[in-house]
Amino acid sequence: MSDKITAVLEFITTRNPAVGEVGLDDDLIDRRAIDSLAFVEFLYLLEELGGEPIDPEDIDVDDFRTLRKIDARFLARTAN
Repeated sequence: MSDKITAVLEFITTRNPAVGEVGLDDDLIDRRAIDSLAFVEFLYLLEELGGEPIDPEDIDVDDFRTLRKIDARFLARTAN
């Protein structure tokens, strides 16, 4: 697991300890891992880790479904 995905996972488990263990392919939306109040902060974290701004008009809910999809969409284009 990359350092960036580890940081994302820490964000999720710190804000929602009840979510328990999360795997790379677990559905974060179905598990309600990130609530709507923390979502803006979550986007900011992804921008920081990915090194690029995220245009809210250019995202889809499926981009956030799993850690693997988050990594591919927002983090994989930059090195750890």
